[in-house]
Amino acid sequence: MFLSSKFKEVMAATIEISYPESLALSLKMGSKEFEKEIKTLSLVKLYELGKVSSGAAAGLLGLTRLEFLESLAEYRVSFLQPESDEDLVSDFSNA
Repeated sequence: MFLSSKFKEVMAATIEISYPESLALSLKMGSKEFEKEIKTLSLVKLYELGKVSSGAAAGLLGLTRLEFLESLAEYRVSFLQPESDEDLVSDFSNA
């Protein structure tokens, strides 16, 4: 596993989410697969919002950073995350 010791020491909290079994079934997923998808979606969204780094998200998912960045396309999230709207405008004008 690619989890750094920093995360191993801190990982004591658990989030429990109740959901109807029919939700996982409607997505044609087993419960374990659905739970993994929810965890992945949460970390992808946190990355997209700039709340977590790609390395931290990858580590929590047991992936390499490259594997995490490659998986972003599946969720229609860019691996390029500008610091601000001004950075994005600057990038486009310099392209």
